[in-house]
Amino acid sequence: MECKYIHDAEAEKIVLGTLLVQRGALSQVREILSSKCFRSEFHGNVYCAICAVADRGDRPDIISVQAELKKMGVSFMPFDIVSLAQNETFDLYQHACRLNELEKRRRFVEIGTKLISQGSSEADDIEEILSSANDDLSGIFGDITTHVKTAQDYLQEVYNQVNANLNGTSMLGTPTGFSMIDNRGGLQPSNLIICAAESSQGKTAFANAITLSAVKAGAKIAFYSMEMTGQQLMTRFAAMESGIPALKLYNDRLEDNELRLFDEAISRLAGLGIYFDDRSTSNIDSILASIRSLKIKYDIQGVIVDYLQILSINKRNANVEESLARDARSLKNLAKELDIWILALSQLSRDAQNPIPTLNRLRGSGQMNEAADMTILLYRPEVYGKRYPAPFESTDPQGTALIDVAKGRNTGPYKFIAGFNASTTKFFELNERPILPFTPKNEEPF
Repeated sequence: MECKYIHDAEAEKIVLGTLLVQRGALSQVREILSSKCFRSEFHGNVYCAICAVADRGDRPDIISVQAELKKMGVSFMPFDIVSLAQNETFDLYQHACRLNELEKRRRFVEIGTKLISQGSSEADDIEEILSSANDDLSGIFGDITTHVKTAQDYLQEVYNQVNANLNGTSMLGTPTGFSMIDNRGGLQPSNLIICAAESSQGKTAFANAITLSAVKAGAKIAFYSMEMTGQQLMTRFAAMESGIPALKLYNDRLEDNELRLFDEAISRLAGLGIYFDDRSTSNIDSILASIRSLKIKYDIQGVIVDYLQILSINKRNANVEESLARDARSLKNLAKELDIWILALSQLSRDAQNPIPTLNRLRGSGQMNEAADMTILLYRPEVYGKRYPAPFESTDPQGTALIDVAKGRNTGPYKFIAGFNASTTKFFELNERPILPFTPKNEEPF
């Protein structure tokens, strides 16, 4: 059988059409595809163009791929690309695997043909023929075996981790600025972290505190806010860094000493790795595509999404619970794929009788907690004129907040008290927990 007959033109079209139409499709199959998987030279060029566009951090589509093909000097008609885009499948991986297999079969035939030619002549040394054939055959599957690890490979990683712990050199994830979290590894790559609270409890401020601590340690963070602009967020960062109330930065004239503090804060913030994509909207697909782009362009280590419930607003006829669960799973899958962490903020349903946050109050979907590696609940009792629950009932609620890690996949649950400055919207580590003054049992101290 000749190599030219070992191909599937329809499979090539449907794979390329799906890559041109579906967001994020390339990442599903890139490890098993190459231009050689396409028997048609034109199809191979289209695949190369799709990869080139994605490598720049842009999304491959009909327009961008046509422009890339022109750069490559490929001769084509616009109709050729449009006709490819008419082909689409939900079983992309299945068809890509078929193209991968057919390409290997063509290479088997080529090796066999080469062996027939060399074996029919005494011009080549037989040992060289054997060695060359072995190299050719091992090369067919060499590109796949590099992605496969054995149990022994991972056991070595576990062994190294245990040794690092013993030596006190355990590698941390991204630091948060809160020792209770950082001593347990910080924010780890591939993890989805859900931070939930009722309105006005400081979810965004908590995310800002983690972001500022992370970027000061050298991390690069992408920030997606559906409620605030990049300028508003940077104003909050400036307030946190300078100690000047955020409202004053927004509305008032600064005094001379405040101008000095502000200038010093701006100089420290300048150049930090915080990225905002103004093109992103409250659409989960556009955010996922943007995250992929920023990972390629800037090698980000973490992502903040503020907040999950807004992502479902523009979805017509969508079940809220299913939509939130699907979005959370999409973020978790992307975190694992790109080896980054993603912190997604979420609302809790209100409970006027008992505002203490619990996991069963995750608004719209308990399945979000299932997708999460860590779920953090925030509670500021001073907002409600209440005291902390046990074991923190003696803690002064003014200027403090409860950070409740209600789920930690690799750490278990734990709680601690952090400081909170409402005027600068800043969460911070406390050196010691402030204690309420003694009062008789029949009196409320707060």
